[in-house]
Amino acid sequence: MHVTFRQLRFFEAVARHQSVTRAATELHVTQPAVSMTLRELEDQIGVPLLDRQGRKLHLTEAGRELLHHARRADGLIQDIAASMNQLRGLERGVLRLAVVSTANYFLSGVLAGYSKQFPGVRVSLSVANRDAVLAALAENAAELAVTGQPPDGGEVVAQHFLDNPLVVIAAPEHPLAGAGTIALERLEGEVLVVREQGSGTRAAMERHFAQHGLRVRTGCELASNEAVKQAVQAGIGLGVVSAQTLELELETRRLVVLPVAGFPILRRWYVVHRSERRLSPAAAALRSMLLAGDPAGRSSRPRVRR
Repeated sequence: MHVTFRQLRFFEAVARHQSVTRAATELHVTQPAVSMTLRELEDQIGVPLLDRQGRKLHLTEAGRELLHHARRADGLIQDIAASMNQLRGLERGVLRLAVVSTANYFLSGVLAGYSKQFPGVRVSLSVANRDAVLAALAENAAELAVTGQPPDGGEVVAQHFLDNPLVVIAAPEHPLAGAGTIALERLEGEVLVVREQGSGTRAAMERHFAQHGLRVRTGCELASNEAVKQAVQAGIGLGVVSAQTLELELETRRLVVLPVAGFPILRRWYVVHRSERRLSPAAAALRSMLLAGDPAGRSSRPRVRR
């Protein structure tokens, strides 16, 4: 049996996207080229690897087993590349980074400084919710990740580098905006604008309310911090967001932070990588920058309107 790395790479992309078309787009090749490579791979293996159900492709039992080995092979190839990059230093290379959307508010400045220091390194940045970021790390699509809640277990190394307080926000015209300290129970009767399932902010908020025996009354579910802030400004309800996303809105008084008892929810930012992987010089340099101190260069304490 002669299986090539190219065949495994094409197969992994198709399995991840459940689509030949999307895999071809990612790989920058034609759809027929991907289909032909998959047929050659199945001929080599001797058993079907994919089963088409409707518009999506699903893995057979043999396909699931091969996917595991394909990802291990990809990790090995990346380790080889990292070793060669180590010999070359930081003159060139690619840093593959996945971050949750909230972290992108302060990481843009960090990456700008990183690019000035290491102009030969190309940064490939993926911004998504927590579930998608951790999936990218597990699938070797990212070498480093930044998230507010690392996964449990020994498969990753997670290091704290910055605090991330979550606060309750309201439109300035909201009846609670002029109140003093607000009991947490008071929010149970309020409509909340929330992030989508899979968001770390959403999960932390729900855990916080559940720990106090309170239920969240959801007005709408949105897929970004910007959408949540705009909905709160429009008067749809209250929101819970990271204080680090609010600088502009607080300066222009488009939003206020409510002094709610039990808030802020104190979370942390972590830089995460897989424990069995040796970091490339490009990734190790960014990790060192993050661990050196507050990457935003400013306090993360929220300003509360009283």
